Amino acid sequence: MNIESLVEVKANPNIPTLTPGDTVRVSSKVVEGDKERTQVFQGVVIKLRNRGVGSSFTVRRVTYGVGVEKTFPTNSPRVEKVEVVRRGKVRRAKLFYLRGLSAKTSRLKERRLSPREQELEREEAERLKREEAEMAKAAAEAPVMEAAPEAAPAAEAKPQ
Repeated sequence: MNIESLVEVKANPNIPTLTPGDTVRVSSKVVEGDKERTQVFQGVVIKLRNRGVGSSFTVRRVTYGVGVEKTFPTNSPRVEKVEVVRRGKVRRAKLFYLRGLSAKTSRLKERRLSPREQELEREEAERLKREEAEMAKAAAEAPVMEAAPEAAPAAEAKPQ
């Protein structure tokens, strides 16, 4: 039995093509109690895991001398958007060796893009902006459903 045959999962359109070594800014939804907010996490992609429904990517950053890694599911609706800040030049698929380096020595060289790659990046960024604008427009045009009035308590206060 395969989970992919049971559940149809849509790829998150807000996640661009990532490669190890990219510095990314990930905006994810965080639920605290009854409130929901957006939390931004910026760091280097050290691992990509392409497993269909179980695909994910791991981002690492060093804050106040402490290394922090977060793994984000690729197909999760909790990941609002991913921005590629810069492309890193690496020769490995998994960058676990960055864990043993200090923050300064773990910096990666920037990968220069060919004109064709720059054009593809630009097209993908424009596509993401268009989709985001369409989603915002659809959300603004959608009819607002009013909440049903709360049910009265079954046992009202009885006079004594």
